[in-house]
This record gives sequence, C-alpha cells and structure tokens, in this order.
Amino acid sequence: MRPGDAELGRRAAAFFDVDGTLVNTTIVHYYIYFRRRRLPPALGALWYGAYLLKCGYYLAVDKMSRSRLNVIFYRDYRGLPADEIRAQAEDCFRDVIQPRHFAEAARCVEEHRQAGRDVVLVTGSVDFIVGPLARYLGASAVVAASLVEADGRFTGELEGPPVGEEEKARRIRQFARAHDVDLTRSHAYGDSIADLAMLEAVGHPHAVNPDKALAVAARARGWPVHRWTVARTDGSDDR
Repeated sequence: MRPGDAELGRRAAAFFDVDGTLVNTTIVHYYIYFRRRRLPPALGALWYGAYLLKCGYYLAVDKMSRSRLNVIFYRDYRGLPADEIRAQAEDCFRDVIQPRHFAEAARCVEEHRQAGRDVVLVTGSVDFIVGPLARYLGASAVVAASLVEADGRFTGELEGPPVGEEEKARRIRQFARAHDVDLTRSHAYGDSIADLAMLEAVGHPHAVNPDKALAVAARARGWPVHRWTVARTDGSDDR
C-alpha cells in the first residue's frame, strides 16, 4: 500500500467537480426542485413541461461555454426569496442529490481523506445547495458559485465570475497557495470538457463518466477513466 501524503510529509488535496462527477445531477435539477415546491401539483406539472423546452436552449449554450450557461441560467433565480430557498437546501439534498449520488464517489472521497488529503468540492453549482453534500462526504472545503441577494431575494446575478472552465483552475491554484497544497501531488476529478483546465492543473487527473470531448482528451493524455454508477436505493450504500 502506498503511504498517504501526510506520511510523506507533503500536503496534497483531491478536487472534485460535483454535478456529473459525484452525483448524477445538473444545476437544472436543483432549480426545478425549488420552483416546483412553490407551485400546486397541477400547475407545477404544466410549468415543468414548459421549462423543459427552455432547457433545450440551455443545452445549446452549454456546448459553446459552460461559464456562459451559468451566467444565463442563474437569472432564473431572480426574485426567489433567498431565506426560503436556502432553508430548503437540506430537503434538496435528501430528495434530489442523495438518491443520485454515485456509489463509488463516497468511497473515493473517503480513500483520499484516509490518505490525509484535503477534499475540496469545486463546482458551478450554488454554495448553499452543495453544502449538505460537502458535510455528508466530510469535505474540507467548497469552491462554489454564490448568488447575489437584494431585499431578501435573489437578483439572478452571480457574485464574481462563474466557477467553470479556466475559473476552476484559477480557484484551485488560489486554494493551493492559501493552504500550502502541492498541486503536483494532488488529484482532480471531472466529467466534462469544461473541467479540463482544472484536471490539467494537478499531477493526478481523473475523468469520471466523461463526455465525448473529455474522453478524447483523457485518452490522448493517458489519464485514468472511471465509470461510476448511481448507488442502490436499498440503503446498503448509505454512509
């Protein structure tokens, strides 16, 4: 067995994208959950059908730029009551995130923790949404998007640039400097070509259920590719 980084006297970290890497979700899943809770069932079903049409537009934008998608998508939160939505984050974790978590993800995170590495979630999802997942996994830190609030409601704007593409790499380098982390000894996990810059920033990149573009990049670079599956719902995979 290889010694952990702590035993080697070097500080290292494991950086994980969230949506598509740790859990089989997207930022759209969470928004739909919050919006439908605010509507009567029949009206919620009608709204959902109409919103799916809008998601086709989001898919097209995502193919061009994940960061651009995030800027456009989070405008949908405009006007929602901030405290009310934040209070539903634990329910969202229970109802949306936990049933879709990849069984291998929690085990992988725990292996890194046991090896003495900091576990950091790096995601374009909103901070209060991924907070419960971070606590569930025992993550050391979260690098995530934040929504601007005014008069108790979300404005639909992000605080700072969206956490995607090159910004992910910039943010983990920033984390490394602040916490004396050696990125050459660190690991990173992502599922999308939008995670490429983050993966290239560490010494040990991993592709998880990669999209076509990332699969090509991983194969060309000789990176390990993991195929993770959603945990069973019979409770046997629950931590």
